[in-house]
Amino acid sequence: MAKMWAGRFAKELDKTADDFNSSIHFDCKMFRQDIRGSMAHAAMLGAQKIIPPEDADTIIEALGSILEDLESGKLTFDYDCEDIHMFIEQVLTERIGDVGKKLHTARSRNDQVALDIRMYLRDETSDIIEALKNLIAAILDQAKTYKATIMPGYTHLQRAQPITFGHHLMAYAYMLRRDIARIEDARARMNISPIGSCALAGTTYPTDRRMEAAKLDFDGICLNSLDGVSDRDFCVELMSAFSILMMHLSRFSEEIILWASWEFKFIELDDSYTTGSSIMPQKKNPDMAELVRGKTGRVYGDLMALLTTLKGLPLAYNKDMQEDKEAIFDSIETVKMCLGVFTPMIATMKAIPENMYRAAQGGFINATDLADYLTKKGMPFRAAYKIVGQIVALCIEKRTVLDALPLDEYRAYSELFEEDLYNEISLETCVAKRISEGGTSVESVETQIADMTAYLKGNI
Repeated sequence: MAKMWAGRFAKELDKTADDFNSSIHFDCKMFRQDIRGSMAHAAMLGAQKIIPPEDADTIIEALGSILEDLESGKLTFDYDCEDIHMFIEQVLTERIGDVGKKLHTARSRNDQVALDIRMYLRDETSDIIEALKNLIAAILDQAKTYKATIMPGYTHLQRAQPITFGHHLMAYAYMLRRDIARIEDARARMNISPIGSCALAGTTYPTDRRMEAAKLDFDGICLNSLDGVSDRDFCVELMSAFSILMMHLSRFSEEIILWASWEFKFIELDDSYTTGSSIMPQKKNPDMAELVRGKTGRVYGDLMALLTTLKGLPLAYNKDMQEDKEAIFDSIETVKMCLGVFTPMIATMKAIPENMYRAAQGGFINATDLADYLTKKGMPFRAAYKIVGQIVALCIEKRTVLDALPLDEYRAYSELFEEDLYNEISLETCVAKRISEGGTSVESVETQIADMTAYLKGNI
C-alpha cells in the first residue's frame, strides 16, 4: 500500500520497519475522537473559505458515515495502515475521491494526534471520575452501617487507640475525593486545543483555531505552536494522578488482606470476590485485593516509562512520542479494571464486629485516655504519661488489662484515681469522647458522612 507521505521516497518501507513504525493496532482506540476532530477541522476550513463550503459539507457527511460504520462493525480497521489518522483519511478518499484529500489542509499529523489524545483522555477521565464516585458511595454505605463499630486503630501496625470502623473507612473516602480533584485539575489543564499548530510552526492559511477549539468543547488553544505539538505534560500529570489513586487502592487492599486473614478476621469478603486453592480446600484468598495491590506497580511503571521517554526529547515532535499512547492507555485500562472490581468488593464486604471489639480490648489502647483522666484532674500530662506507663507494665506483669486492675492498685500510683476511672477508660467512652472535629466519635463520623454525601450530590 502506498504511503500518503511516499512522494519523497524511491523505495518502499521495509516490511519489518513498517510494522515497527505502525501504531494503528493501539491508536485505533481514538477513532471517535479522530473523526470528531476531522469534522470540526472541515467545518473550520469551509467557514474560512480555505476549501469550498460544499466540499466541507461533503467531507463532514462522509466522516459521519465512516463513524457509523465503524461503530456498527460494518467497517473494520485496516492494520496495514500506519495509524488511525491515515486509515480514516484513506477510507474518506475512497468514498468521496479527491474532495477527501482536502481535509488535511492546514493540519499535520503532529497536531492531529495531540488533539486526538487530549480528547480521548478527556472522555476516559470522565468515566474514571464516575467510577471513583461510585466507590466513594459504596464506602459511605459501609461507613453508615459501621459508624459505631469499635475496632483498634493502629500506628506502626501496633494497636494504638480505639476508633470505629466507619471512621477508618471514611479516611479512604477522603483520599479518593482528593484523587478526583487531582484528575479534574489535570483534565482542566489538558482541555486546551493544539489543532492548528500544524507540524510545529503554524500555517500560512487564515485558520480560525478558536472556532475549531470551541466546536470540540475545548476551553482555549495552545498559544505556542511548538508547545502544542511537543507537550505531553497532560499525559504525565494524569498518569501521576492515577499513580496516587492506585497507591490509595493498594493501601486499602493491604488492609483488606490483613483484615480478612485469620490473624485479624475483622471482615469477611464475599465469595464473588475471592478465590480458592487448588490443593488446600479450606482456603479463601483475597485475590482481587492482591491483584489491585499488584497492578499498582504496573501503573507506576507506565508513568516512569513516559517520563523516561520524554526526558531527552528536543522540540518539536519526535517519533519517540508515539510511545505515549500505550503507556497512558494501559494506565487508563488498569485503573478502570481495578475500580470495576474494587467497588463491588467493598459494597459486599461484611465486618465482624465482635472480633474487632475483642482486638480493641487488648493492647492497652485506652492508655492515652487513662493519662487524660489524670491530666483533667490537674496532673501535668508528662507526669500522667509516666504513671500510666508504669501501670501498663504492671498489667503486663500480672497478665491483666487496665479495665480489670483493682482500684487499690491504681491508687498506689496516685490518689487522683477514683471509681469513675473505669467508665473513663471503657472503649465506648474512649470513642465517644473523641469529639474534636474529624475525630472518631459517632457524631463526628456522621458529620463526615454528611459532608461526603453533599459532595457526591454536587453541593460542595
